Amino acid sequence: MPDEPNAPLPPPALAAVEQEIVRACNDAQRDRGAVTLIAVSKTFAADAIEPVIAAGQRAFGENRVQEAKAKWPPLTAAHPGLVLHLIGPLQSNKAKEAVALFDAIHSVDRASLCAALAREIAAQGRHPQLFVQINTGEEPQKAGIAPGDADAFIAACRRDYGLEISGLMCIPPVEDAPGPHFALTAKIASRNGLANLSMGMSADFATAIQFGATHVRVGSAIFGHR
Repeated sequence: MPDEPNAPLPPPALAAVEQEIVRACNDAQRDRGAVTLIAVSKTFAADAIEPVIAAGQRAFGENRVQEAKAKWPPLTAAHPGLVLHLIGPLQSNKAKEAVALFDAIHSVDRASLCAALAREIAAQGRHPQLFVQINTGEEPQKAGIAPGDADAFIAACRRDYGLEISGLMCIPPVEDAPGPHFALTAKIASRNGLANLSMGMSADFATAIQFGATHVRVGSAIFGHR
């Protein structure tokens, strides 16, 4: 294994994550096909991503539009069928680039962004999968809609902006047990008729699967620590 501190783990790390997803799905009596693994490749260069693609991974997550724009077009051109998810905050003035580049956007959380996304979806004819981010811990430093405002916001996305909302995303507070936050997100999704739940990262994706996650965002367990 490479000695560099930021070197990616070898592809067997991907296999280990896959095995854990299978175990969690079996424990929850869920079909493995109901859970999409998003390999979070933010800060890693193309040469670290290539072995993961070669191992069969197709869905990848990035935090920043500019970083993704710099490294992903050659990768997607070389490997048809890759699916790119924006999992970090999105500025409204980056909506044009985000709609052009990403297949899913997990951080819809305010009216100005909804308006910008609606304009770009109409202009480009591209329809990325959209997730509303719920700030389940109501942390002031974190993006997302407060749980108490979620129903009204989802309704406004649909009614006022014509956006097709696919699901919800959450990032529980680091100091909290994640289960209650996943359960709250799933409850909000259920009453709003949303089928998809982007929940769980390297430390808690198995728990998220127990609570119904359809998308898990796993970075360090696949690529190593940044």
